[in-house]
Amino acid sequence: MSGETNTVLVGRKPVLNYVLACLALLRSGVDEVCIKARGRAISRAVDVAEVLRTRFVPELKVKDISIGTEQVQTEEAGTANVSTIEIVLSK
Repeated sequence: MSGETNTVLVGRKPVLNYVLACLALLRSGVDEVCIKARGRAISRAVDVAEVLRTRFVPELKVKDISIGTEQVQTEEAGTANVSTIEIVLSK
């Protein structure tokens, strides 16, 4: 990935908030957008990518999808494994 300026981190907000953030990045001149999420937000990240591709920017293509696992420190269990996803969309 060429820098972190074209990355949108998906969390608990509604899908459209992240779609608008991606649209703002694309309109600012970047050629690709990276959508990242962890844990329960993964399905929301996929929704963001699909809404962006189907409704707003049909010429966007899925360039890459990466999945993985991160170890996160928790107060209750010590360390826990959390799934991650990175979706790269390009024009």
